[in-house]
Amino acid sequence: MLIRIYPENPNEKTIEQVVDVLRKGGIIIYPTDTVYGMGCDITNQKAIEAICKIRRIKPEKANFSFVCYDLSHISDYIKPIDNETFRVLKKALPGPFTFIFKANGNVPKLLSSNKKTVGIRVPDNNIARCIVKMLGNPILSTSIHDDDEIMEYSTDPELIHEKYEDLVSLVIDGGYGDTTPSTVVDCTNGDFEIIREGKGELEMYL
Repeated sequence: MLIRIYPENPNEKTIEQVVDVLRKGGIIIYPTDTVYGMGCDITNQKAIEAICKIRRIKPEKANFSFVCYDLSHISDYIKPIDNETFRVLKKALPGPFTFIFKANGNVPKLLSSNKKTVGIRVPDNNIARCIVKMLGNPILSTSIHDDDEIMEYSTDPELIHEKYEDLVSLVIDGGYGDTTPSTVVDCTNGDFEIIREGKGELEMYL
């Protein structure tokens, strides 16, 4: 199913429809402030397994992000951080960054058997944030990769729907996506180490 949601003013009833799909263990493809993402309810074990199957990766080796509404969720999943790190996060988010932290015991067991870290995202996109806010907990998320090398990420929601309609429950058309992914920043050592240059410019917030 392909549904249109306008990012400027997401329709509450349509957001409810998306949240209902997530609560029932469905997988959605949705817009962010960078590339389109594939996501599920972080609390649903079967949905996590299903995403891993689609992406052909083992859960314990997957580099998923936790997409949050704001910073109030993040202490639920990461070990305590210092004031300086929090100050940078507060300035940089919502924004096109994935910050990697040491995970605490609340990270779903399926994902943390071998991994001690978690990536946190607060995208600057009304659709994604409204979904997470109504759901009441983060979405487990991964980017949509194209198979060909010319264009690494799919940007047209209709083409994304054509490709994934048999694999996911719902594709949200929130307009064209970006081709540049988020900037990934490793904060596990108390510093800000950029491990993937993307759309976000971290220097502006340090």
